[in-house]
Amino acid sequence: MDIWKFFDITHKEHRICNPTNDAKFSHLTDLLRLNPGDRVLELATGKGEFIIQMAEKYQVSGVGIDLSPFCIRDAKARLEQRAPQASIEFIEMEGAHYQPPAPHAFDLAACLGASWIFDGHRGTLAALRQMVKPGGWIVVGEPYWIQEPDPAYLQATDMQRETFGTYYENAHTGESLGLSLVSAITSSRDDWDYYESMQWYAADLYARQNPHDPDIPELMQRVHADKHSYLKWGRDTLGWAIYVFRAPVQQDS
Repeated sequence: MDIWKFFDITHKEHRICNPTNDAKFSHLTDLLRLNPGDRVLELATGKGEFIIQMAEKYQVSGVGIDLSPFCIRDAKARLEQRAPQASIEFIEMEGAHYQPPAPHAFDLAACLGASWIFDGHRGTLAALRQMVKPGGWIVVGEPYWIQEPDPAYLQATDMQRETFGTYYENAHTGESLGLSLVSAITSSRDDWDYYESMQWYAADLYARQNPHDPDIPELMQRVHADKHSYLKWGRDTLGWAIYVFRAPVQQDS
């Protein structure tokens, strides 16, 4: 089954494709006080909610990158509905392959929940640091271990202990790169339950409405496996936070 079709189906009911809620997301964009015309980059933009909210609040311009054709389709449609005059471009491509027009070209660079693009949290922060202006904003969403993961959980989800850090380790990684952590927005169990369970709901609805789709058996097998892992281990083991950093005033060349 095409991976992007899978995520399109399971995230059909999501506006924000991360385990957070509307109030926390609005709080995040309130914190990022940009000026009209400032430039924003979002890698793995999903349905574009973050960069569209920034355009609505601050009249920024910018670029949203995602590898999913379904996400880019939805992001463009939402932009047309909500901020058609905004100078926002959505591009379907691998985030790691995006080349900014110049070093330190953006006032804000974000990657919410896709640190695999740059081989992990540290690599993501290092890459984004090279994309923002001195004193610019760097926003990352990253899971963290609430407790040491059960080996059975790691095996079931094809993860390793090193895949993620603790809450402290995620914060410290940024500061070890010369960034200043200025805020962190942590998700609750309710946020996780909504994010996960709406995937079960969306998959079930799709299967009932499209019984002849040959991908249904694989879709439901994966959803059931993910649900089992979340309920048995993940809910108590894996957290999520959005970390807001500021780049140093004196940047690397």
